[in-house]
Amino acid sequence: MSTKKKKPQITLNSKQNKYLRGLGHHVDPTVYVGKEGISENVVQSMLDALRTRELIKVKLGQNCEVPKKEAAEQLAKDSGAALVQLIGKMVLLYMPNKKLERDQRIVLPK
Repeated sequence: MSTKKKKPQITLNSKQNKYLRGLGHHVDPTVYVGKEGISENVVQSMLDALRTRELIKVKLGQNCEVPKKEAAEQLAKDSGAALVQLIGKMVLLYMPNKKLERDQRIVLPK
């Protein structure tokens, strides 16, 4: 996508992944991928949402021409976030943000 340097992708252990899936159950989608696919605007919207929330859902629209597994991996790679879950056409991504207030951050189990 862009020529900016990407952050290394985050890795989660199974306990952390399970914890985030539980939190993500109640999260509404904040970013939508349509027929134009994973554009620069989609990636920027995703990064903005991750900076404010740490855990976001991305909805892959019916018109999205990229296969869902490939799209989920591409979204995680482009944002530097961890791919927590892919169910149907819903992608759950996590990226910690140390700049958030302490009570707004997600504290992962060890």
